Amino acid sequence: MFSKSCEYGLRSIIYIAQQSAQDSKVSLATISEAVNSPQAFTAKVLQQLTRNNIIKSIKGPYGGFVIESEKMDIIKLSDVVKVLDGDSIYTSCGLGLNKCNENSPCPLHFKFVEVRNQLKELLEKTTLSMLVHDMSIDVYHLNL
Repeated sequence: MFSKSCEYGLRSIIYIAQQSAQDSKVSLATISEAVNSPQAFTAKVLQQLTRNNIIKSIKGPYGGFVIESEKMDIIKLSDVVKVLDGDSIYTSCGLGLNKCNENSPCPLHFKFVEVRNQLKELLEKTTLSMLVHDMSIDVYHLNL
């Protein structure tokens, strides 16, 4: 459902949030290795997230990427998806058809609308702090 950019972006931002919660900045190389994504591709994704004020990039020898703690309660996964993939995930056809809609539905249309709505609700309700908290109590893991 997500583009590769979005998948890498979601993995990266969760990793950065986890490290930021421990007061650590992380380098591009560390992020790329941790989330198993090509470094050049990860750099472009992180650049988009930085331009949209979701993460902060600190330059210099002690720099890296970080998410300010007060932003972790505000940033939702839907914010990341919107920056990287736009809103098409909430409107596109499950079969990739251009002319699929309420009046001319594909065979999956009405079932897929339910899935899209559930995904949208999940992404809009899930903040970075929620994920970091669940990871800190060993509920979830970012194993690749």
